[in-house]
This record gives sequence, structure tokens and C-alpha cells, in this order.
Amino acid sequence: MFYVKTLEHEIVLQPSHFGPKLKPTIIRLLKEEVEGLALAEYGFVVNVIEVPEDQIKSGIIEYDTGDVVFSVKYTALLLRPFVNEVLDAVVSQCNTLGFFAYVGPLRVFVSKHSMPEDMLNGWNTDKDSWVSDDKEVIISSGCGVRLRIKGRTVEQGNITAIGTIKDSYLGLVSEEDDEE
Repeated sequence: MFYVKTLEHEIVLQPSHFGPKLKPTIIRLLKEEVEGLALAEYGFVVNVIEVPEDQIKSGIIEYDTGDVVFSVKYTALLLRPFVNEVLDAVVSQCNTLGFFAYVGPLRVFVSKHSMPEDMLNGWNTDKDSWVSDDKEVIISSGCGVRLRIKGRTVEQGNITAIGTIKDSYLGLVSEEDDEE
């Protein structure tokens, strides 16, 4: 799920940024560009932990624009979902097909077919929630659920996943009122 890795990124600077605060400017721009970014093979960049100043390489001038490209190596905390991993998530939206939940920046969809059998016909239109047959489990926007990742997709800078709450020990963890 979470891990630390050394990565490399290119920063493009205009000549107006050159001066005594060049390296702090490069570090600031690096954080702005990569934090929250989904890298296909690595996952989401949650935080840039360290940018050693000796890992900021000398810039290369682009002759067309006059901008300078700096190659920077940095250490980052990454979030990468794995298939069959169990995660706690917060439900953001419920609809007739299932519900969407978030684990940090990761959006997970749980289909009604991936819910326990006693919830298969439990869509409550009035409350926009999923209710079990015995009315003890109510999954609605804002509640916490424990789910297992069944699959994930990577599309153009974004990672989404498909989940299930059908297995043992999965499902509702906390109701909406408990989190306030």
C-alpha cells in the first residue's frame, strides 16, 4: 500500500527564476508538480520526503524558448493499491448500481453484486443508501467501510479500483454519525 521510492523528474524553469534561491525554487516547483500525481507503474505520489541538493543536476538550456530543464532525483512516499489488498475507505456516493469510496486519493467502486447477499435488493431511494435485509447495516455517504480490492485500472494520470465487501470481516466499519 504505502512505500518509499527514489524517483526522477524534470523541472522546466524560465530565466526569471535564476538567482540565489534557485534550488529552493526547484524543490518548491517539484512538490507542486508531483504531489498528488498518479504515476502508472508506481502509484500516487502522496508526499515528497526529501530532495537532496546534490541530486539537482545542472540544467540544460532549450534553445527555442530559453528555458532551462533540470533533472531532479527525489524520495517520495507512494500509495499503490494491490489486488486482494484489504483497505478501510470512506463512502462518498451511493447509487442504484453500488457505491463509491475513497482511500486517500484512490477512488474505489463497489458494485451491488460485490455486496453480501442480504444487501442485493437493499437500495433505499429515500436515504440514498444500501440497507441489509435485517436493517442492521446501512451504508450511506460518509460512513466507513472495509473492502478488498478486486482490480485496478490506470488511465491518463489516474488510478481507480473495483472493490468488494462480500467476504468475511468486510463491510461497514463505522456509521456516518461516529465520524463527526
